[in-house]
Amino acid sequence: MQQPRGLDGILDKIWDNVKDNFEKIKGKIEEFPKYLDERLEEIRDKTYYRLRKVKDGMSEYKPIIGSVIAASPLLVKLSYLAGSYIANSHKGIGGNIIKYGLIGTSLVLTVGGLIFGFHGIHSLPPNHVQELGSPNGYEAFVPHDTINYNGNTDPTGDLILNNGTTLHNTIWNGQYSNTIIQSHNQIVQLNDQFVGQTDPVNNQPYVNLQDFYVIKGQVPVEQVTINGQPYTVVEAGSINSGDIAGLYTYDKWVPNFEVAINTPGTYAARLPGNSPVFQWTNTTGTVASQTLQYNELGAGGYILVLPNKIIPYGIVNSPSGSALANFDSPQQVYNLPS
Repeated sequence: MQQPRGLDGILDKIWDNVKDNFEKIKGKIEEFPKYLDERLEEIRDKTYYRLRKVKDGMSEYKPIIGSVIAASPLLVKLSYLAGSYIANSHKGIGGNIIKYGLIGTSLVLTVGGLIFGFHGIHSLPPNHVQELGSPNGYEAFVPHDTINYNGNTDPTGDLILNNGTTLHNTIWNGQYSNTIIQSHNQIVQLNDQFVGQTDPVNNQPYVNLQDFYVIKGQVPVEQVTINGQPYTVVEAGSINSGDIAGLYTYDKWVPNFEVAINTPGTYAARLPGNSPVFQWTNTTGTVASQTLQYNELGAGGYILVLPNKIIPYGIVNSPSGSALANFDSPQQVYNLPS
């Protein structure tokens, strides 16, 4: 058949080429979402495998990672949620393409936020100080050992936040480092001396006591890696000395103590010398009596009073911050209800 000449012929030829090329790529477009699904599943499986290998190390960053997710800008969350919603509501090629576009936008925003810092929260590079805990709550550092950090010997242990979250592998760096090491060594020596013996007051075996250091308000920390191990470093030099106080109690009660001092209605008191609590034939009576025996470490015979129980504890000589006077030197005397 004779082809049209002139401009009409040229336009017809262009149109035929466009139709042919469109038909060729149409099938590929239809396969594109399937291809993306397969690749994403492959990436997911490989990523899961690698994350499983570093799960223990990553656990140290849970509180920080959680704060990043919680503080992500609305645009990031909406991009991901919108992509998932459209994919479920609009089946077929169009819905899937929009889905991947929006989820891709979410990923780009999230990665960019992690690199450059989301507005309103601290960025997360190593050696960057940020605040953990509650401005109106109490956090606690629990020493267990020592570590060489930046040429200094610092105590290392756990940081318990006001909500009960525990960060293991925490270093206390700065003021009171030596004091904490000395006090902890002292309580270890006292435990070695007393544990295994029987309390003559209630005829119960002595238990291990543990020192810990309460901080009023948020704690400045940074993330570091030492010999491949991630650590949380408390920058104690940035904490007001009046906001730190040392206490001690039964080692298994320290997490409960931290929760208790952050519970509204809890208050501290001291036991009178003739209190029947010292004669209770349970761990409460033992710890109350034992804190008096550790007078080299500080003063004993104090309790936290909760609605349905009491927690005996003692006070380490130093630090003794004035902001924690309600726990460090309570004036109220506790008498058992008659």
